[in-house]
Amino acid sequence: MPLLFSDPEVAAVLDAPTTVAAMRDALLAAYAGRLVAPPRAAAPLGGGRMVLTAGHLTGEWYGFRSYDTFGHPEGEQVVVLHDGRTGAVRAVAVGQELGSRRTGGLGGVAVDALARPDAATLGVIGAGGQAWTQVWAAAAVRPLREVTVHSRSAARREAFAARVRAELGVPARAVDSARAAVRHRDVVVLATTAVTSVLDAADLAPGTHVNAVGFKQVDRHEFGTDLLDAADLLVTDSPAQAAAYDPPMLATLPAYAGRLRDLGAVLAGAVPGRTGADQVSVFCSTGLAGTEVFLLDRLVGVGAAAV
Repeated sequence: MPLLFSDPEVAAVLDAPTTVAAMRDALLAAYAGRLVAPPRAAAPLGGGRMVLTAGHLTGEWYGFRSYDTFGHPEGEQVVVLHDGRTGAVRAVAVGQELGSRRTGGLGGVAVDALARPDAATLGVIGAGGQAWTQVWAAAAVRPLREVTVHSRSAARREAFAARVRAELGVPARAVDSARAAVRHRDVVVLATTAVTSVLDAADLAPGTHVNAVGFKQVDRHEFGTDLLDAADLLVTDSPAQAAAYDPPMLATLPAYAGRLRDLGAVLAGAVPGRTGADQVSVFCSTGLAGTEVFLLDRLVGVGAAAV
């Protein structure tokens, strides 16, 4: 019978170092052509969409993730892992935790690859689950000295700061503006549902690295083109997915498309990453398809080793 994982089981097994390492391996496999990861597909269903991402690690496994945009209170994602030799279903994960940790892990790889080696302060705009896993993963790749957080809700930003202190052991404080959250920070995380910019790029210090997780299209975006103009280094986890956005992704507009680099290529040493301490780097996260299945396969392996 296939293994079945729910959110509590995923959270109990997948720590941040394991997740970041898995996502680094996935990005390198995608760059090498071993991980086949086409852009996501969507089926409009009247009032919402079903969305599917799929991946195939050649010779080992294939699988998919499905989720919907109906906004139901109990809506859940499903990730299915098939054995690549027999086709049998090896594992199924139901819930939000695997996908959220996957996105955080990709962000952790970006911080590790692109932020300054001495980066120790992090500012985050947003206080939801995606914001949390970004900070969770960043703390696994840099010895964070302080986290500042801003969101529109004072209660949520205070709760977020308290969670960082309690679970990560990192000093954290809530602040009352986006500007206060990002000024003098080595790493900045944007993880909001905002459809207009929440960041003024002029508030960033030289040498800042930015992870952008939320909306980033021309019709809705949590940052503006001022951030792309300020960036010395512009990177994404999937150039193919970035190019497939409709409406277009800001970073694929003609002024920026030629500068957009593949994070997998940076990891492989095929293209340069950061080359100077004062460079501003920006990671436009698209959520490389197949990485949820990659992480589920790693979860199965870690779980089996723990038995």
